[in-house]
Amino acid sequence: MKIINKFYPHALAILGFVLLSLIYFYPVLQGKQIFQSDIAQYTGMAKEQNDFRASDHVEPYWTNSAFGGMPTYQLGAKYPHDYIGMIDDVLRFLPRPADYLFLYFLGFYGLMLVLKIDPLKAFFGALAFGFSTYLIIILGVGHNAKAHAIAYMPLVIAGFILVFRKKYILGGLLTMFATALEINANHFQMTYYLLLFLLILSGYFIFPAVKEKEYKSLLYSFGVLAVAGIFALGANATNLLATAEYADFSTRGKSELTFNPDGSKTTSNSAMTRDYITEYSYGIAESFNLIAPRLFGGSNNEALGTDSKMYNFMIGQGVPEAQANDFVSGMPTYWGDQPIVAAPAYIGAVVFFLGILALFIDKRKIKYVFLSGAIVALVLSWGKNFPILTDFFIDYVPMYNKFRAVSSIQVILELCFPVLAIMGLQSFFKLEKELQWKALWQSGTVALGAILILFFSKSMFSFSGGSDSYFLESYGPGFVDALKEDRRSLYSADLLRSGFFILLSAGVLWLFIKNRLASNTAIIFVGLLMIFDLFFVDKKYVSGKDFMSGREVEAPFQEKPSDVEILKDTTHYRVFEVSGNLSSARTSYFHKSIGGYSAVKPRRMQQLFDYQIAKSNMEILNMLNVKYVIQTDKEGKEFPTSNPNANGNAWFVSEVKLVNSADEEMKALDSLDSKNVAVVNQKEFEIKNKAFAKDSLATITLDSHKPNDLKYTSINSNEGLAVFSEMYYGKGWNAYVDGKKTDHFRVDYVLRGLQIPAGKHTIEFKFEPQVVKTGGTIVLFSSIGMLLLLVGGIYFERKKNRGN
Repeated sequence: MKIINKFYPHALAILGFVLLSLIYFYPVLQGKQIFQSDIAQYTGMAKEQNDFRASDHVEPYWTNSAFGGMPTYQLGAKYPHDYIGMIDDVLRFLPRPADYLFLYFLGFYGLMLVLKIDPLKAFFGALAFGFSTYLIIILGVGHNAKAHAIAYMPLVIAGFILVFRKKYILGGLLTMFATALEINANHFQMTYYLLLFLLILSGYFIFPAVKEKEYKSLLYSFGVLAVAGIFALGANATNLLATAEYADFSTRGKSELTFNPDGSKTTSNSAMTRDYITEYSYGIAESFNLIAPRLFGGSNNEALGTDSKMYNFMIGQGVPEAQANDFVSGMPTYWGDQPIVAAPAYIGAVVFFLGILALFIDKRKIKYVFLSGAIVALVLSWGKNFPILTDFFIDYVPMYNKFRAVSSIQVILELCFPVLAIMGLQSFFKLEKELQWKALWQSGTVALGAILILFFSKSMFSFSGGSDSYFLESYGPGFVDALKEDRRSLYSADLLRSGFFILLSAGVLWLFIKNRLASNTAIIFVGLLMIFDLFFVDKKYVSGKDFMSGREVEAPFQEKPSDVEILKDTTHYRVFEVSGNLSSARTSYFHKSIGGYSAVKPRRMQQLFDYQIAKSNMEILNMLNVKYVIQTDKEGKEFPTSNPNANGNAWFVSEVKLVNSADEEMKALDSLDSKNVAVVNQKEFEIKNKAFAKDSLATITLDSHKPNDLKYTSINSNEGLAVFSEMYYGKGWNAYVDGKKTDHFRVDYVLRGLQIPAGKHTIEFKFEPQVVKTGGTIVLFSSIGMLLLLVGGIYFERKKNRGN
């Protein structure tokens, strides 16, 4: 009975998380799926590998359908011995995206218990975290990996706290498995931000330990965390090693070029410029969106009603009511500093109020860790708006310059403030009555004071957005004036809304002080206010209307007449969609495209576009074997054009042009005769011959084509140099001539070159990444080690408990 009494509150909490996850995303119970724009792009990118996996029951690790060819390491590749992934699958048993919402709740609940919060308050704290608007909107747009990584953050933090509190076995095991799951989520930017917070957390424990000269316990803690980290890394070794190997090949690696597409000299060899890294920088004043959702207009597609100024403006212009109503259902009311915003990063007015309460009354100094984490995250999210700190981090903090969209570091703030809120709520009910009243009016004054200051500061803002010049030119000043008036209305309305929720929450606590409400009743009321506040904001941006049938989601792209026409050609070739501009995966869904959609696209392919294709160098399309180009006419209709000059799958050249740098490689492409000349960087690859006899009867034919295996037959009366219209990736692709492994090299900046002896030969390219084999072995032994540590940990914990 004692065991039941001990665990039933947690069982009820978990059941509540399941039910609320399904209730919020209720269409999943009808078999529907949410349409996520980023996942639609992923589906286009991954179709070839998914089809191959289903037909051949083998993992290709390479796709030819995007960017001319790239590894699938960041496209959902399945690695051997991924036992941590299997554990994750068990935890995510609900239909997507309810599974991620459940993980939000579960992870934060675990952190609350480690912080010794009782189950009821921990339950509401988990809901406050999970329903934070940013965490919901990333599920709406399809940032699944980001959501996945965020969900495991609280458990990693909980493990660290336990270890530093000298609960080495429990803390070590939790840290090990939570960290392994965090890494397995495969969003290294979120994991990196978590590490920054863990540095702050570790400093909090290290400083007093050093001060008290508790070096032994500190060494134990470091040792336990090191072991946990090593095994967590080892359990994800294949993905980590493959990602690290590919990183230099991607746009996240350093550029070899020292000049820009316009010919000017580059100031940095980083593939990501400072402007690109900080493009999504949170505005300093915009930070108050955290406590009033539409303070800066909400989103770029905000729904306004028939009482809006814009609606009345449209009616005044003679627009029919139905059309005007439809028009104002998605208005660009956002006027902050970021280019595009799908929803405000709202943490909740009640959460803010209770967080302030914690700063006044909670006696635990760990509250300053979460306060510091929130402040650091907020200031770093300002990016280019706070250049002193941002430039320092980009220039001197390792790996910080590998990530863009710096505003997303606010996820740390969105984790820290709900922690503070629940710490404040718990501490409030432990205070004596007279101290409760003092704490209530102090925190209420600060929270409501901030609301009032913002309300009366309205005249300081212009309510002008970055895109208003476009609207002024397109629709006239009346349109822009109406838009500004609606922004002012949203500003005032949401400040009043936040003030109302704060007053209600404070009122509930005041009723408790006056003995009008029991403690649990007051907690439930405050918890419900906290959740309703967030829930109704979330529903404006992600709701049932975003769901559709599973078939539509699984096949997000429909064939167009241009696709049908191109697919009549059953040979192997590539397609270039001009309007896609190398940034759409739609073409990859149907064809082998030189474009695609990826945050880690191949760097050299992007450079080839920027320096050559964008300047209409058709010879580059020829060497990439682009046989069809999809264009758009004046009416917006797509039509395919055939490129008769495409070089084909492979060809012999008669001359090698040797260069000494990447700059010379790129410049040589300006006027390259790719059918007869191949450009080779002799600083990287050794080529003895510069000239080859090119027999007019020599041929290379593609006999078999799979993503990871290409077979050719070569017939040539002379020794020749063959160029293959496939992307060069030396860390996995191997070439075989008549079954004998032969060195190949990069030509024409991106393609494969191979010297072939005279006569008839069978040529085969196989993708055999050693990194997968090495990683798989490490993962297997790490997983066995984790299992042994788990069994041993349980044994010693039980032995210790029996002794006690």
